[in-house]
Amino acid sequence: MTRTRTKICGITRIEDALCAASAGADAIGLIFYAGSQRAVTIEQAIPISNELPPFVSTVALFVNAPQKEVDDVIARVRPTILQFHGDENPGFCSQFGMPFLKAIRVGGKMTADDLLEYAEKFSAARALLLDTMSHGLYGGSGKVFDWQVIPHEMRHHIVLSGGLQADNVAGAIRMIKPWAVDVSSGVEAQKGVKDHAIVRRFIEEVRNADAS
Repeated sequence: MTRTRTKICGITRIEDALCAASAGADAIGLIFYAGSQRAVTIEQAIPISNELPPFVSTVALFVNAPQKEVDDVIARVRPTILQFHGDENPGFCSQFGMPFLKAIRVGGKMTADDLLEYAEKFSAARALLLDTMSHGLYGGSGKVFDWQVIPHEMRHHIVLSGGLQADNVAGAIRMIKPWAVDVSSGVEAQKGVKDHAIVRRFIEEVRNADAS
C-alpha cells in the first residue's frame, strides 16, 4: 500500500504543530511571507520548530523573498525543506544547497503540457506543489483547481494543494494518487488557527483513501 504524505501548512502556534504531529502529519508549513494572514516571524517559528517530535519535517515557505531573508531562516529555524511559492527562478531556488519544493499556481488556460514544462524547468526541485491560481493571492485561497489537467506521468511526483479539506481529500487521492497532499485553510477554525478535530479527520481521510 502506498502511503500519501500529509503537510499541514500555515502553522502559527505550537499547540497546532503538536496536534498535526500527533495526528500523523509528515510535515508542517511555516509561512515567512508578511502578506499572508498565516505568516510567522523567525522568533515565532523557532519554538514551534523546536517542539516538533522526531521525523516530522519543517517546511519554510517563501514568496519572492530576498536571499538574506531565506538565509536567516535557514540559519535560525533550521527547516528540513524550503518551499518557494512566488515567481522565483530555478537558480534562485537551488542556490541555498537545500531540498526545495516549487509551487505552481494552476488555473486559467494552463494545460498538461505547461505543467510538464514547469517540471522540466524546475527539475532540481524535490517536487512541484500544485496550488490554485487566484488573482492577487499566493496560495491560501481555499479553492480547488481542475485536477484533470495534471499529466498522468507526473501525478505521483507532486504535492497536491488548493481547496483540500476532509470532505474531498480522499477523492483527490483516489483520482490523482499524488505523493503528498497539503492543506491550510481547509483545517482552520480561523485564519492561522487550526481546528484540531478537523486536522485529525483530514489525516484520517488520507489514511482511508490509502487503504481503499
